[in-house]
Amino acid sequence: MPEETLFEFERDMDVAEVAQYLRTVADHLEAGDEFTLQSGTESITLTLPNRVEFEVELERETSTSGRSAEIELEFELEWDENAADTGDLSIEWKEPKQSGTRSDGPICDLV
Repeated sequence: MPEETLFEFERDMDVAEVAQYLRTVADHLEAGDEFTLQSGTESITLTLPNRVEFEVELERETSTSGRSAEIELEFELEWDENAADTGDLSIEWKEPKQSGTRSDGPICDLV
């Protein structure tokens, strides 16, 4: 079945920032809240069912040019789009408002 990318976000972050983001996601998943992803002008709100398929994948991507291998760790949630049993989750990404802060991408705010 063909895939359609509905939202994509990628940037270099400190491991502590990633941990805080994952913690926020986990808290809202556990609470059953609505899930909103936002970066710049892109935004999508999801309603997850109470049960999802969860996949963890660790890959090593080797380079043919002799560069170091790249390790990729993926956490994936998958569910049927028409699942009737739903919960809620809310997370928004917003640009920093203070001058002098990082401006290379959005930060995670709880709503």
